[in-house]
Amino acid sequence: MTTRLPVRGLDGLPSNVPAGATIYVKPLSGPWPASPRMSASPRFEVLLRSRDRVETAEADSNTVRAWAGSLDDRHARRVEGLFGRIARRHPPIAGLDMGACHVMGIVNVTPDSFSDGGLAFAAEDARRRGLAMAEAGAAILDIGGESTRPGSDPVPVDEELRRVIPAIEWLAGCAEAISIDSRKAEVMAAALDAGASMVNDVSALAHDPGSMALVAERGAPAVLMHALSDPKTMQDDPVYDHVSLDIFDFLEARIAACLAAGIAREKIAVDPGIGFGKTLEHNLILLRDLPLFHGLGCPILLGASRKSFIGKLSGETVASRRAGGSIAAALAGARAGARILRVHDVGETAQALAVWRAIGGMEGA
Repeated sequence: MTTRLPVRGLDGLPSNVPAGATIYVKPLSGPWPASPRMSASPRFEVLLRSRDRVETAEADSNTVRAWAGSLDDRHARRVEGLFGRIARRHPPIAGLDMGACHVMGIVNVTPDSFSDGGLAFAAEDARRRGLAMAEAGAAILDIGGESTRPGSDPVPVDEELRRVIPAIEWLAGCAEAISIDSRKAEVMAAALDAGASMVNDVSALAHDPGSMALVAERGAPAVLMHALSDPKTMQDDPVYDHVSLDIFDFLEARIAACLAAGIAREKIAVDPGIGFGKTLEHNLILLRDLPLFHGLGCPILLGASRKSFIGKLSGETVASRRAGGSIAAALAGARAGARILRVHDVGETAQALAVWRAIGGMEGA
């Protein structure tokens, strides 16, 4: 079951908001970020979450802001903060313009990743794979040495370092940015020393007590991803009250923890974690609700490539044959304002993005 909270629509925005309720604002039209002036034309869904239900209403920005001005100070500040973050122009991350959508190529230096385990396990194979992805249009190469597929076991630090450091040293400079996909502070530190320029952590810097301080000290950009539990158990009957709002709350709290630790919001990207402790229905809802996460004020990374939900929808049991579904999910993410698409099929995704941009007259988006 996706949600225990009943969702109902409102005829209009409520005149009274319970003290314990939480307000969320989801943009309904792009491109994002929206104009800082927030003209009356863009429309928004307002979600009002109480203890036992989620109520929704739809209105233009002027109507929503006028309504918020009639509320108590806490709720009024909440709505204005969300609008400010939705409209925020993101500064570059790892030298990449966050006004555009970029392709991140996955280089798994592992023997057991769900889709491509073993293909880049040998150092020379990792180098060849990374170079091919950079030439095919990957702005970022995401290098990881520990599989986080459902049911996977942790990898010792020494083994993870042995896998990723040679690949990073060889590939540094081949793409505009190198990302280290790791949950461990020691691996992050060595990777940054070897030439990586950003951190991608499936635990949102929560797995290793030293990771947040390390990222703050190094001033490195970090991707905070949501995962329900750890990879070993995350697919054991995942349940949410309301999947999109629960994950929004989680990421909002992790951003607050990062800010308190000295990591600037300008250094943070967020990932709702498609497939990490989610059912098919959870994943579809998250993809539909992706614009909600603009309210966090950070660029959105989407990692849906070859995931099992694509196999369930298409009937394709072999992960490496899910390029078509992966591209469909990537374009849906780009349309919703995602700024980084983490993919296996780099050339195909880059080509699809180029055509999609040209059709929509959105060159540079």
